[in-house]
Amino acid sequence: MAIEIERKFLVKNLDWQAEAIKTYYKQGYVCNEKDKVVRVRIAGEQAFLTIKGKAQGISRLEFEYTIPLADAHTLLNELCEKPLIEKYRYLLDYQGFTWEIDEFLGDNAGLIVAEIELRSESEAFSRPQWLGEEVTTDTRYLNANLIHNPYKNWEKK
Repeated sequence: MAIEIERKFLVKNLDWQAEAIKTYYKQGYVCNEKDKVVRVRIAGEQAFLTIKGKAQGISRLEFEYTIPLADAHTLLNELCEKPLIEKYRYLLDYQGFTWEIDEFLGDNAGLIVAEIELRSESEAFSRPQWLGEEVTTDTRYLNANLIHNPYKNWEKK
């Protein structure tokens, strides 16, 4: 069984950007319900179908499968909810962990979040100086929710 254990944070600055590897992502949702999502994603020249279950704390079931790029384009264009999520994902190794930092585009422009996947919910990790507030349990930051409530509509603090 595949379990995703992930923590999500805002970022305070762009100090991480020079060291990171950047890839363009486009993704959409065939099924987007509270307890489960089925996502189609194109990451660079690769495509994936991902099924995620309901979160239990910071963990949830996750199954991901490689699919043909042409199939992903058809699914995104014909079967996924609109609008699609577009972003740049940056990968950055920091003290034994790989951070995924998403810089959102379109209606979610201005939103940048950093995620770390852990082996257990209690696993310790070093926090980079550019890491800001933790938003792991704030469902507004879920990609699946950014379709219906994009960042541009949020009341800014």
